[in-house]
Amino acid sequence: MRRLLAMIPVAAALAAGCAAQADRDVLYQLSTVPALMEGLYDGQVTLAELLRHGDLGHGTFDGLDGEMVIVDGRVYQVRGDGSVHRPPLDTRTPLAAVTFFEADHIALVDAAIDLVELEYLMDRVAQDGAALVAQDAAAARRALNAPLTRNMPLAVRISGTLKYVKTRSVPRQTKPYPRLVDVTAQQAVFEFRDVRGTIVGFRFPDYIKGLNLPGWHLHFVTEDGTGGGHLLDVQVGKVRVELDETPVLQIVLPQTSEYRSVNLVRDTDAEARRIAR
Repeated sequence: MRRLLAMIPVAAALAAGCAAQADRDVLYQLSTVPALMEGLYDGQVTLAELLRHGDLGHGTFDGLDGEMVIVDGRVYQVRGDGSVHRPPLDTRTPLAAVTFFEADHIALVDAAIDLVELEYLMDRVAQDGAALVAQDAAAARRALNAPLTRNMPLAVRISGTLKYVKTRSVPRQTKPYPRLVDVTAQQAVFEFRDVRGTIVGFRFPDYIKGLNLPGWHLHFVTEDGTGGGHLLDVQVGKVRVELDETPVLQIVLPQTSEYRSVNLVRDTDAEARRIAR
């Protein structure tokens, strides 16, 4: 029997504390996804610097050396062979997004839903404060055509038991770097069943596509820190879904000759869809 427990609203901050909270509502992003797609994999910022801007997020590492997952200020590196490491803080990243996570909305979910239904649920919770699950994946896809306001960037943390998880990672690249679509064509895929863990990530509005991938972009790490990667598919079990609105975007661009000269205006929509899934 499917069950979805009621959404729990989180109390707003007191007016006196708003100024102190402002900096914590920033989504900090280093570089852009289009730059990464063009093969700009050299690390620009250390993890120590990155963590000054947030305690939850994702990205990659110097040389595209695996998938980054940040949970509670802990950085996990899921390498191309599936192994997970805690990299030193002087490790550099070419692309990452982080925020100081403080939930604005919470939903407790006890339902066997897939990735499409999960994304729909998160959109509805963020917009309406009403967490409704379609009865099957087809209904969820039809529901996605209903009007939704997706103009606010969101951070998400999903923790609990997952019936099935499918992830990917890629091996470290060497120069001359190939384009990202060519790297992900050779990606390694990992599967987990009946596992506890945490999914983190962001939803970017459509208007942000020159800077990041529109829609949900999620990474996963197991509770014991032994597996994870970029999320490709999931079957949810019993989880806690927390959403954090991030009304301030801070984009830091690489100050390199490669970034200044790279072509970032080509049409890469088809490639972006292949990379995301």
